[in-house]
Formats: sequence, structure tokens, C-alpha cells
Amino acid sequence: MKIWVNEQIDPSGMIHACIACANEEQANDCHVSYERNLTDTQKAAGWIARIRTVESWDEVPVNALKLD
Repeated sequence: MKIWVNEQIDPSGMIHACIACANEEQANDCHVSYERNLTDTQKAAGWIARIRTVESWDEVPVNALKLD
């Protein structure tokens, strides 16, 4: 099983938003939305939107919204 994890991460590495789902199209849409929602100020400060995959729901951060 492949699970896509989308995260908005501040310059210190803290995750501020996280959504995980098993649907690749939905995950890509979420990633685009996360990138668009970062302000220019946040981007300049080092915030990032990251998408990654994991193999198990056990590998998804605890605070994530999990969509199946």
C-alpha cells in the first residue's frame, strides 16, 4: 500500500498541517493547495510544502488528518 503524506513545515522543522491519503490524485491536489496557501513571507522565511510517501498508516504522523 502507498500512502501520500502532505505537510506544511516551518523553518524549525515543525509540521503545522498534515493530511495523509491513499489516493494519489487527491494527494497531488492537496499538495498544490498547500503550496498555494503559503504566503510569500512564509516562503521567504523557509516554510515548505512537502509531499512524501509511506508504506503504512503507522508511518503517518499522529496529528495528520487521515483520508482513506
